[in-house]
Amino acid sequence: MKITVAKNEREFDCIAAWRIIGEVLNKYNCVIGLSTGRTTGNLHRLVGEIYIQYPFDVSGVTFFGLDEVTNVPREYVGACYTMLKTELIDTLHIKEENFLMLPTQADDFVKACKNFQLEIEKRGGIDLLILGLGENGHLGFNQPQSPFESETWVTQMDNRLEERIRRETNSSLEMRLGGVTLGIKNIMQARKIVLVAKGENKAEIVKKMLEGPVTIDVPASVLQLHPNCEFLLDDTSAAALTNR
Repeated sequence: MKITVAKNEREFDCIAAWRIIGEVLNKYNCVIGLSTGRTTGNLHRLVGEIYIQYPFDVSGVTFFGLDEVTNVPREYVGACYTMLKTELIDTLHIKEENFLMLPTQADDFVKACKNFQLEIEKRGGIDLLILGLGENGHLGFNQPQSPFESETWVTQMDNRLEERIRRETNSSLEMRLGGVTLGIKNIMQARKIVLVAKGENKAEIVKKMLEGPVTIDVPASVLQLHPNCEFLLDDTSAAALTNR
């Protein structure tokens, strides 16, 4: 288990951005999973800025999104598809066939989840997965009590997360939000993981994740068992750790 603590937000974003770029430079046809949220937006944009200044070959790279909001149009401002396209994918000029996303709408979500998982496997599996950390320890839309053996599935959205998405996107209560996500079993099968967390609001859950027991009460705690996971923190999110 590797823990990296950045001195400030700029260093945090630089470290994370170069983890992504390093994987691209290391393997022409790598498969990289991305997460959306307040923690990852700037680091995605930084990857794009570096690409514009110093272009590198991304023609063989597959990017995919960890999860997706459901029951909304794909163009919905809060959809992970739209966020990732805006933050990074369009800047890198990634072809549509090399940008895999779970659907926002589907007649059969179970089948769509299976097809998404199979497509990632067909491309060789996940080389690098960038994970955000929810304030209750969720990974993607794998909320507390999600089974560790879960594979790509339809889940319930955390109430606080749903409220934040509605607030940030000015969505009406009539729009029923749901979620689909890569399962915890799929996450643990990634060859390399970088979990990113910043802000004092994450300090308590970071401590539980790293120093508490491995439990479904804190889904991110399972990452203690991953053989190649880096926990990238800023100074405030790491503040409660015993061995700071």
